Amino acid sequence: MDARLGRNAVDLAGTLVERGALRHSPAGVPVVEFRLNHASEQEEAGSARRVECELACLAMGPAALLMAGAKPGEAMAVGGFLAAKSLKNRNAVLHVNKIEFL
Repeated sequence: MDARLGRNAVDLAGTLVERGALRHSPAGVPVVEFRLNHASEQEEAGSARRVECELACLAMGPAALLMAGAKPGEAMAVGGFLAAKSLKNRNAVLHVNKIEFL
């Protein structure tokens, strides 16, 4: 497989919109689902463009424990990868493995 086809990395800053309760997977891994709102100005086709989006996120393990205490409205930068929510629901979810509160 071409290594370039395996690229899947997202770094995003935003504001926490909502956070679910800390739960555990069947294997006992801590899990927290949350939504992040991003707003910025980006350049597209030579012009500045205001962009805004809200993204579903999932933190597992140590990242979930860190997110468990986060409050809506907090600014943060996250990093991770995109994956389908489930086998049946192919909508993208950002799996967060890096969190920095700003």
